[in-house]
Amino acid sequence: MNQKAERLTTTVLHTPIDVLTWVTVIGRIQHWAALRQSRYVCVCNVHSVVTARQDIFFQKALYAADMATADGAPIAWMLRRRGFPQQQRINGPDLMWLYCEQAAKCGEAIYLYGGSPETLNALQERLIKAFPGLKIAGAVSPPFRPLTDEEDQAEVVRINNSGARTVWVSLGCPKQEKWMASHKGRVNAVMIGVGAAFDYHAETITRAPLWMQKAGLEWLFRLIQEPRRLWKRYLITNTLFIWFTLHQLFSQER
Repeated sequence: MNQKAERLTTTVLHTPIDVLTWVTVIGRIQHWAALRQSRYVCVCNVHSVVTARQDIFFQKALYAADMATADGAPIAWMLRRRGFPQQQRINGPDLMWLYCEQAAKCGEAIYLYGGSPETLNALQERLIKAFPGLKIAGAVSPPFRPLTDEEDQAEVVRINNSGARTVWVSLGCPKQEKWMASHKGRVNAVMIGVGAAFDYHAETITRAPLWMQKAGLEWLFRLIQEPRRLWKRYLITNTLFIWFTLHQLFSQER
């Protein structure tokens, strides 16, 4: 367990996860955004913490994050098991939606980075409809290939000149976390990696019913939707997570 200033974390498979409430998460991002600080937030699920054990660069990105939330239900359960019984699941889609609601009220501009052009168009329409006062300072669908140094620097300049205080990043795990880590100190805004949130809010992908989310079965709903793409990920990562978690619990790993 680690406590530094206002930050309290505990490890899940060696990955530091913040002990947080929804009020704390939103408030901390708003504070950083108001100061235009270059920070980044990772939302961590089972896939994240298992991948971090196998990918050193991804692990470093999670360690360097200014905040790491318990996105997956099993991660929140682990925090409860480790002495924080009130820990909620702080997931990417809900975090983005709640923050956009607050940003619209205070006139704070946001930036959208990731997703397909079609998804971004639908996403912007839905966000503006839900939050009429929301300012979207930019929306970019980057190419799948790596950007050249010149292209990357041009994008950084566009983000910084846009006036956006937060950048919502939807590049998928672990790409989005590595992108945020490499742009800390360059992008003058808070970067938040939210995975499939763009697709959920654009309604290009159907999100699991609320009862499945609360029961920790959102992964199963996604597997049913995209079995060919996701079966291997869930079979391997879920099995490894159970194995590593049992080892951590029984060995009293800290």
